[in-house]
Amino acid sequence: MLQRHLLFWFVLSSGLAWIWPQLMGAFGFDGNEPHLASEAAAFDPFLIQDGETGKQVPRFSIGLLVATAMFCIGALLPRDEVNQVLRRWPVVLGGTLVQYTAMPLLSLTFALLFQLPRELFIGVVLVGCVPGAMASNVLTLAARGNVSYSVSLTTLATLVSPLVVPVAMRLALQTQASIDAAGVSLQLLREVVAPVIAGYLLCRQSPRLAASLPRMAGPIANLTILWIIATVVAANRDRMQHTPLSVLAALLALNAFGYLAGHFGGVLLRLPEGMRRALTLEVGMQNAGVGTALALKWFSDTPSAAIPTAVYTFGCMLTGTILARWFASQSDIGPRDSAAGERADVDTPARRLTEPPK
Repeated sequence: MLQRHLLFWFVLSSGLAWIWPQLMGAFGFDGNEPHLASEAAAFDPFLIQDGETGKQVPRFSIGLLVATAMFCIGALLPRDEVNQVLRRWPVVLGGTLVQYTAMPLLSLTFALLFQLPRELFIGVVLVGCVPGAMASNVLTLAARGNVSYSVSLTTLATLVSPLVVPVAMRLALQTQASIDAAGVSLQLLREVVAPVIAGYLLCRQSPRLAASLPRMAGPIANLTILWIIATVVAANRDRMQHTPLSVLAALLALNAFGYLAGHFGGVLLRLPEGMRRALTLEVGMQNAGVGTALALKWFSDTPSAAIPTAVYTFGCMLTGTILARWFASQSDIGPRDSAAGERADVDTPARRLTEPPK
């Protein structure tokens, strides 16, 4: 239920984070009264006041939440899906190159084109530099695309992110911000790659965990993603109210051209239709949780840099859902090019995410 209505839960959780002060005011906690404001802050599920600086900070570590989500993704990867990376390495590598070249270049282009201020410029470029999102695997299933290929793309993009993302960020942001490439690499290794590998290996080594953990991993991963975005919304309530339309236009253009880059990249790679659909969704959708963690860690002096990652999540989930439904409405692409790759009944991570536990 959570995954099937993920967009609804995105709107609900982030909407709650947005209106929390007004909601507390309706219950008698007046933000203009210091003693009542402190009581209201104590009830805030997303933020907590830092005792040293007096600033509101995330109640739960964003890095820990990202690591939790990535651990769950690792637990959802079956052995045959991981082997796809080795068996199909030319097309998997080609698709990953499309993503890691098209999206950083597009994000930089639109950030420059719309003449965004420095903080928002950084945030838009971050959106383009991070690896693809888990949600693309689920939407590929809904689009009747090749889920095996989608999972392979997400897996490889995640594993190489400590090497590629810092380079992409440094090249794109060299005139806007200084990048600690080594620090970014270590953070991605610690919060993204290591948890994925740990989750995968634990389920391979322990039959008991392999039987139980995947059932819980999907809902936990989605809940953590929801909480990350809601926390970003809560921390940027005032700033998001004044987000320029130019930022929304830049993100919409990035999303649309990302889909186009994925489609034409698939054409150039001569992929069958099901794999082209997977690549289209993979390139257009980005891991906002990782982008948010990077923004809050390495650009703490520009907190608004996290706004585009939160906004993009809503946008790509909405457009991705619409695109997946349109793909599914098209003519049958044949059993060998179906959502599961070779068999319609194959057990995939995306299928486990969309089906209730048995």
